[in-house]
Amino acid sequence: MLNRRQFSFAAATGLIGLGLPQASRAQAIDTLKLLCGYPAGGTTDAVSRRLAGSLQAAGHAKVALVDNKPGASGRLAIDELRRSPADGSVMLLTPASAISLFPHIYNKLSYRPEDLAPVGTACRIGFGFGVGPAVPASVKTLKDYLAWVKAHPDQANYGSPGNGSPPHFLGALLGKAAGVDLRHVPYRGTAPGIQDLLGGQLQAMSAPIGDYLPHVAEGRLRVLATSGQARSRFLPEVPTYAEQGFKDLVISEYYELFMPAKVPADVVRRAADAIQKALAMPDVVTAFAKVGLEPVAKSPAELAQIVRDETAQWGPIVKRVGFTPED
Repeated sequence: MLNRRQFSFAAATGLIGLGLPQASRAQAIDTLKLLCGYPAGGTTDAVSRRLAGSLQAAGHAKVALVDNKPGASGRLAIDELRRSPADGSVMLLTPASAISLFPHIYNKLSYRPEDLAPVGTACRIGFGFGVGPAVPASVKTLKDYLAWVKAHPDQANYGSPGNGSPPHFLGALLGKAAGVDLRHVPYRGTAPGIQDLLGGQLQAMSAPIGDYLPHVAEGRLRVLATSGQARSRFLPEVPTYAEQGFKDLVISEYYELFMPAKVPADVVRRAADAIQKALAMPDVVTAFAKVGLEPVAKSPAELAQIVRDETAQWGPIVKRVGFTPED
């Protein structure tokens, strides 16, 4: 049974009562299992369920189920995919960082990118730097915030969804670029950090834009910067880091889809085509937008290049921050 937060999130993303028209079942997979490395009720789970329902409705699979394998920051689900049959019946949805960033922050990983067959992308996540009631209302810009923490170094704490996550590195890069000792407070996911931010126990948070939206609308939180190349359409009044003088703080993240490495290329292609059709459905676009997600459909070849590029980009960032790889 869904708890209140999970129910609200499922309703917002359209997971309850999909009501999508049934398409032709030609070449449909009997049962598609979509692996998700995070618990039910979170953003990755919601995207997984929305996509699974759309793939089923589009005729790619007679039945499409989400199989949650939470643990080890999504790595357990990737291990499960590696061991899965290479027949197109199992697919993984994962944040890009598990593939391109984790090799730089874990000394031992049980998988390599070569163990996975790129299928495509589902959406892009932008990040924001937000403050709550613990920071004076007079702090309205990133420049104001940095001046305030310089004057109040005991208040220079910022949270993120986890140690070694992209939002963690964004906050660390901001501190280094501004010459401010910003102290990282890692949480197990975004939700508990946002709650502490709202309650005044935490001064600032680096997190996905979508997690701020309902609280910004209520006037309870202020987002001071976003991390895209251009302003987010979900927070168009908020300037980017780059606009505010931090040109190197341009970081976003895809949700990416993979199959086991030995899945035949024609099976991967059919799955990729089905995903692109699903992402173009108007109700999918609307549902994603409600939680600050931008549908983006990339081909298998494009995703393979994205993985190579992002893996190369993260190495220098991890070194610049001085992050110590974990076992």
